[in-house]
Amino acid sequence: MSRVVAEPSLVAPIPIVTTDTAEFWNATAEGRLLLRHCNACAAAIWYPRPICPFCHSDDTEWRESSGRGSIYSFTIVRRATAEFADAVPYVLAYVELQEGPRLLTNVVECDLEELFVGQEVEVVFHKTSSTMALPRFQPV
Repeated sequence: MSRVVAEPSLVAPIPIVTTDTAEFWNATAEGRLLLRHCNACAAAIWYPRPICPFCHSDDTEWRESSGRGSIYSFTIVRRATAEFADAVPYVLAYVELQEGPRLLTNVVECDLEELFVGQEVEVVFHKTSSTMALPRFQPV
């Protein structure tokens, strides 16, 4: 289903890990996308946090996502700051997961001119260190 790529095609800073997100980031190094799930209102939660933003319950748990979804919205970045100048052009997108949440992410390994809203995508992971990877998406 998902895979971890050692050499990402798009550079990114290493995310800051907190006690609330450590399990999420550890799973990414194994090629697994975790979402918090609220047991009180049954919502899938993104961004990882222990309190449900919908009903404010603290009865939440980690569940593995299917890693599949569709492009909700996207833009092709053709000009960037010096830090990302070598990466342009790249795709910045909202991907709506099958479980419901929308993630701000990148779409990679694709023909930029062939992307469209509603296109099916699946997660791939780009290593940022030995203990974590960034979830990005590619067309199915």
